[in-house]
Amino acid sequence: MKANETKIDKFLATNETTFTIPVYQRNYDWSLVQCKQLLLDILEAGGSDKISAHFIGSIVYVHDDVYVASGLTELTIIDGQQRLTTITLIYVAMYSYAKSIGNDKLANRIYKTYLINEYAPDEEKLKLKPTDNNQAALKYILGYSDDVEFKGYSRLVDNFIYFKSTIDNLNFEIIQKGLSKLIFIDISLDRQKDNPQRIFESLNSTGLELSQADLIRNYILMGLNRVDQDKVYKKYWDVIEYNAKDEKTNSSKVSEFIRDYLTLKNKEIPNKGDVYLKFKNKFPTGTIEYLEETLIELRSLVKYYNKLNNPKHEADNDIRIQLEYINRLEINVAYPFLMKVYEDYSQGVIDKDSFVSLLLTIQSFVFRRFLLGLTTNALNKIFMTLYDKIDKENYLISFQKSLLQRSGNQRFPKDIEVVNALKEKDLYNIKTKNRTYLFEKLENYNNKEYISVEDSSLTVEHIFPQNPESKWKSILGSIEYSFIKESLLNTIGNLTLSGNNGKLGNKTFIEKREMNFEGKEQGYKFSRLWLNRDLKDYKAWGKKEIHERCDTISNRFLKVWALPQVKIDSDDDNGEINIFDAEEPKNKKLEYAIFFDEKLNVTQVSKLYIEVIKRLFELQPGTFFAPEISAKIKLSKDPNADNLRQPVKINDSYFIESNIDNVGKFDRIKIVLKVFGFEDELLIKYDNKKESTQIQLQMNGLL
Repeated sequence: MKANETKIDKFLATNETTFTIPVYQRNYDWSLVQCKQLLLDILEAGGSDKISAHFIGSIVYVHDDVYVASGLTELTIIDGQQRLTTITLIYVAMYSYAKSIGNDKLANRIYKTYLINEYAPDEEKLKLKPTDNNQAALKYILGYSDDVEFKGYSRLVDNFIYFKSTIDNLNFEIIQKGLSKLIFIDISLDRQKDNPQRIFESLNSTGLELSQADLIRNYILMGLNRVDQDKVYKKYWDVIEYNAKDEKTNSSKVSEFIRDYLTLKNKEIPNKGDVYLKFKNKFPTGTIEYLEETLIELRSLVKYYNKLNNPKHEADNDIRIQLEYINRLEINVAYPFLMKVYEDYSQGVIDKDSFVSLLLTIQSFVFRRFLLGLTTNALNKIFMTLYDKIDKENYLISFQKSLLQRSGNQRFPKDIEVVNALKEKDLYNIKTKNRTYLFEKLENYNNKEYISVEDSSLTVEHIFPQNPESKWKSILGSIEYSFIKESLLNTIGNLTLSGNNGKLGNKTFIEKREMNFEGKEQGYKFSRLWLNRDLKDYKAWGKKEIHERCDTISNRFLKVWALPQVKIDSDDDNGEINIFDAEEPKNKKLEYAIFFDEKLNVTQVSKLYIEVIKRLFELQPGTFFAPEISAKIKLSKDPNADNLRQPVKINDSYFIESNIDNVGKFDRIKIVLKVFGFEDELLIKYDNKKESTQIQLQMNGLL
């Protein structure tokens, strides 16, 4: 590696050299903010005799002494493309200005010194060689294109227009002087002696703001020769970048896609900032053939990832509707699982009806859990391993069984739980997306004519208003009035849909039911919506009517978000159960336990107790000094302390009491798991064979 202090104008003036931006680099993305700041720095340097130089950072490139076909030296820029490209645009704007004032000599000097290699073939003339779209933009602003306007979008065009509009007779010479004072650290790498990827990572860690996807792209492509780089980029990575996108916001989802892919492969969800490192560990770069094995799978799955994010691309209407619902509910944690299921559907492993039923079951599972307020972090763990539990010969049933077999915080809520939750749940003050989803699905169940709530004038209406007129209290009485306002106002029984929310306002129920102002039929009795169908028959609106309507909607809810009607045989139950749902461990032996997806071959509760405490203490020792834990487990540095009857070491310095019965040990494990927020991370399986043997011996009088 060679590093020198170099003037930028001298660097750009190097003869017969191209400055190539490789395909693995991120796009040129400097905005006008950065351009204006750079120009201000240049003007300040050029306008002051006291400033002899202005430092603009570093430019790092690989110098392989490789020559392109035209005989030009090719420098591959791995850091500094934003500055180098922007300064090139300033020179293009200066060239354009010199031409506009008729100074052909000056224009010719700028053009041949900083912008082109004069004797190279036309297709190789430009000194700066950006990636495809930006290269087309640079050719356009230099007049190499016959197009009247640039087709597509590139920041090069926007930034060039800014510089062109700013340069004038008053500042032209000042900008020239300022450019001649710009210096940078010129870092030249030799691929045979240096490790460009390692240097690039070091640059990134000191402030180069790249996404995880940028780092992965560089990691995959940087080690390849130019021909293979172009091949891999166009055949695979360009497809990935094109598809891994949220088209509503035009935002890249490549980092999220690869995170979901790694979750699928590793059965572990990487932190958002560790995706690159996890990818690097999982797929050490090797031959191009090895790379392609990974990229082929990524290229296949990203097509389905695209449809999960942008359901409009799914041609089948029935599937598209369900994808839109899943997208609206933001069930992103299911994407690792759904990508593989989608691929199976596409390849004919499952038919359309099974795929639609699976999408409906996911919605039922997630929305029922939302209704009960069950923890959402449990979903990560569930969907992370769910695909492995699929029996391809019995696809839908095996999927539904896997969800129904879960217990505790991971459970599929039963009908009775759902009905009870609907009676009390505030379903008005929830996310707008969730509320719209709820009412749209309820309204459209078995409807022949589909009604979109999201894209219409329909809004959620309180039948008993949020701010009722005083007549309501007179009609209901103060006790019932207060009860409804405090307990039932935002429950499902008191909510409906209306396109006349403003007109209905805070009026009494009868007025709302009958309203026909100016013959426009605003009242409930005129509504064609299912949600309002029964309202025309009510003669009053109070606690009794709200409860009745809640029952009606609950019955419909259980059909829309149905519990799968799959029989769970005893053979399907492997006996693993969350410790919070397990029976007391009196006179019981363990067969094993599963902690953070790792099988622990412990048969005694006492050993499980010590193992769990040891692992959590190693993970986060500070938490154990909280009063609710330290006093309960009797954490101590002194094994001879009076309060420790049977001390057991949990690390080199600390001991805990182990002279506790099995029920007490279970209780303490649960306390610690709750404090850590790991209620879903410990499953146990009792050894039923040993238990049966003990019972038989007791019956025979041998114990």
